[in-house]
Amino acid sequence: MSLARLERLIAIGGDRASLDRIARPGAALAIWWRHLPEPLRAALATLDLPGVGDLSVEVDADRSVGPALRAVGYAGSALALLAADIDLLVRRHAALTGEDRLRVRLDVIETDAGSRFQAGCGTLGLNCTYVGPGTEWCCVDGQDAICEVPTGAVGVFKGRALLNPPEVLHRSPPIAANDGPRLVLSIDPPPDQ
Repeated sequence: MSLARLERLIAIGGDRASLDRIARPGAALAIWWRHLPEPLRAALATLDLPGVGDLSVEVDADRSVGPALRAVGYAGSALALLAADIDLLVRRHAALTGEDRLRVRLDVIETDAGSRFQAGCGTLGLNCTYVGPGTEWCCVDGQDAICEVPTGAVGVFKGRALLNPPEVLHRSPPIAANDGPRLVLSIDPPPDQ
């Protein structure tokens, strides 16, 4: 694969505006290369991940996910800091898609259920790994070159509804390679969109 083609497919930047590049024709993945703020990283390190439930909820872009996080077992500083970050990413996704209502999932991943490379069926899917190794991705014609959206960084993948056939695939890293569970955020337009 040529460098020019790779630069057309993948956009990487150091601020949240870098996610806007997913709108470029031919772009398949935009990455906001960021590190988690230290207070959030420290709060997440104290969580008993198997002790919290998975979150799957539709939210209005101007509402907080805080109450839904509390309902599945998040508390204290982890709740407040995680809710603030997810709320920011919900608003960012809403700005990218023009959607007022979005589906938010926060999953504790302990199995290899999503370890096959795939492309989403929808329009734009936002992904951020909070704990554990980041989401792996590869170009369709270069599956031997596996890359990673690092922990804390934000990836927006263009789904099949916008780019079919897909040019970039993604997966959860194989669980055997992990030291423990992963905590992964996914934001998508609601399924009926």
